[in-house]
Amino acid sequence: MSKRISEIKIDPWKVAAEGGGISKEKIMAELRRKTGINGDFTIIRESVDARKKPNVKLVYTIETGQEEKLRAPVCDSTETEGPRPVIAGFGPCGIFAALVLAEAGLRPVVLERGKPVDQRVADVESFWRDAKAGACDLAPDPESNVQFGEGGAGTFSDGKLTTGIKDVRIRKVLEEFVRAGAPEEILYRHKPHIGTDRLRQVVKNLRMKIEELGGEVRFGCRLDDIEFSEGRIRAVRLSNGDRIETDYLILAIGHSARDTFRMLHDRGFDMKQKPFSIGVRIEHPQEMINRVQYGDGKLAEILGPADYKLSYRCGEDCSDSIAGRGVYTFCMCPGGTVVNASTEAGTSVTNGMSNSARDGENANSALLVDVRTSDYAAFGADNPLAGVEFQKKYEQLAWQNRTEAGMAKTNYGEFRSSNENCVRKSIPAFASEAIMEAMPHLGRKLKGFDSDEALMTAVETRSSSPVRVLRDENMEAAIGGAAIKGIIPAGEGPGYAGGIMSAAVDGIRAAETVIRTGLNY
Repeated sequence: MSKRISEIKIDPWKVAAEGGGISKEKIMAELRRKTGINGDFTIIRESVDARKKPNVKLVYTIETGQEEKLRAPVCDSTETEGPRPVIAGFGPCGIFAALVLAEAGLRPVVLERGKPVDQRVADVESFWRDAKAGACDLAPDPESNVQFGEGGAGTFSDGKLTTGIKDVRIRKVLEEFVRAGAPEEILYRHKPHIGTDRLRQVVKNLRMKIEELGGEVRFGCRLDDIEFSEGRIRAVRLSNGDRIETDYLILAIGHSARDTFRMLHDRGFDMKQKPFSIGVRIEHPQEMINRVQYGDGKLAEILGPADYKLSYRCGEDCSDSIAGRGVYTFCMCPGGTVVNASTEAGTSVTNGMSNSARDGENANSALLVDVRTSDYAAFGADNPLAGVEFQKKYEQLAWQNRTEAGMAKTNYGEFRSSNENCVRKSIPAFASEAIMEAMPHLGRKLKGFDSDEALMTAVETRSSSPVRVLRDENMEAAIGGAAIKGIIPAGEGPGYAGGIMSAAVDGIRAAETVIRTGLNY
């Protein structure tokens, strides 16, 4: 019989003072001392309580006896000689859809427009070197960049595994990450992360597992067209001219697959506009964030670099253009780096990433403002792709206003005092106004956030998809309101996820749909 014990508080200073820093073994020993437990137990959750700075505590929930693991429903093997299911995209959604299908014996074929992770990393780093060297004709490889390639956009991120969803499949995702080389601590940390450096090997290991189970990953293969008749999918056509007959297609495309969105729209798929966000990346010295969040910056040596999450809603007394809009931080990267994440020539897109150690000098985060569908009505009130055109407009402006490394940068003090600086000219007027309204309030929540030295980089447009590819209760897409059997939009690109974990979980759900319905229409 298992038993859970919660709210066990440990003084990190005391544990570290024993010498050798802080480790899981020392934490386990302190938990035993605190609870008097001599037998086996499992750490279920670890969090940091920093409400009484600098008297910061580590807080644990443990379970004695056998840990009761929450798992997704188990699918029996359904090996078949029929057409193999196809997955378009090998980001988190596509990876976990492929893994579950492969575990069920269905030998999925994954189409990834980009390159394997090692080649992709080389392409991206070459692009960044050229940008820093000031190449005036700078353009990313359109099929191998921060957005496209093995692992998806998450490969160049902090590898954050936090999510707002609650789903039994989350445990499956975390356990598979650990088996693929992620640190065991992600199973219980309140804010788990892997780091872009470790995540690259993790996604490679997951791919090899899929292949060992009979799956296939084809790189340099973009989904270019879909054949369907009599209300069901028949085949897919690829950018290299190949044609694959299939009964199932999981559309695990990312939020930057604009040409695929266009193909789906041209083929008549039911799609609609979706609200998203736009803004900047903001940087501060990590030492400052540590000091403010912990009360004593030296605690970062024990607990790791501090993070933050801030939000503000513009009041109804603000101008009509910003009243009621949310301003919030997103994808905060402790000890990270701001990177150029563009996918098209003549555009500039910013993002952030951190290595597993999070040992960079600066912290960075997206600082985003709500975008309403009415904001891009000029690109077509009934056009499902109007949000894409809105994104491109400001990405092109940011490119025109670039000052270094292909990105437009300015300090907050300059942004505050000038209407002509490169960042202000690279984002919509409502976003600029909303950020200006929010900054003093955010600075009161996190002292120094609104300092004049805070560095802003424009423009952040790819936090989520501006499109939703509609699906029914069976997760199947539709044309003219009629379901197209076997086509399952899933993950971030089609508008059903917002991060590594939620995308992975949606991929598992898509795979379960394939397994449940079977290949016997």
